[in-house]
Amino acid sequence: MSRRVLPGLPLTLGITLLYVSIIVLLPLGALVFKAASLGFYDYWRIVSSPRAVASYRVTVLAALAATAFNLVFGFALAWVLVRYRFPGRRLLDAIVDLPFALPTAVAGIALTALFAPNGWFGMLLAPLGISVAYTITGIMVAMCFTSLPFIVRSVQPVLEDLDTALEEAAQTLGARDGTIFRQVMLPLLTPALLAGVSLAFARSLGEFGAIIFIAGNQPFETEITSLLVFIRLEEFDYPAAAAIASVMLIIAIVMLAVINILQARSLRYMARAR
Repeated sequence: MSRRVLPGLPLTLGITLLYVSIIVLLPLGALVFKAASLGFYDYWRIVSSPRAVASYRVTVLAALAATAFNLVFGFALAWVLVRYRFPGRRLLDAIVDLPFALPTAVAGIALTALFAPNGWFGMLLAPLGISVAYTITGIMVAMCFTSLPFIVRSVQPVLEDLDTALEEAAQTLGARDGTIFRQVMLPLLTPALLAGVSLAFARSLGEFGAIIFIAGNQPFETEITSLLVFIRLEEFDYPAAAAIASVMLIIAIVMLAVINILQARSLRYMARAR
């Protein structure tokens, strides 16, 4: 009688699939079913309305900008936390997880208080002609705040596990720091960076609580798609809410598929290089 490699696999697998079906697949299925209840003409009329298109543009552009900023800043922060020892390092490392623990509505109120024209940061930026609160810049700031931990926590463990002997060997061969980073370290970090970017972008697309307080919520200017979906729900227009939400779901799925393809190619490249 052969023994199973993982005892209890059928039971645990069944529980896992049941949990995923109830928590993930069932809500998504309900969303698709409600959106599908509309005819093609009505569906297209809703998702292509000027207000909806404007909300897509604001949401996607702000999410892209926030993700690009966090890619640079989050990587630099992860590098500092891993490679340097300084007073307050543990506190800084703990603060990175603050957006996970802090309710997003509280984060939105705090950011609004800081960047409002009479806030601590806002009063310093106002003389320079820079407005953050109630503009698309405020949306980007809120997205940056809530999505930063995804990139830091994706890259940090990979940096900790990197073998410093690779860098030392490259230095022994005369390679400059920039060359070592581009040709030795960056290929090893690319899968983790892509994973962090995909998570950060998806979080930014779906963010709601941290944004509605700082955005100003002006249609065609600072109204995000999540807020428009919420407005349609308050109007009891559930098919329209589902239709608009389905567009963001499609964008997120396409983005995740592209990131997974890039990750697979990066892993294959690393396997060949070894």
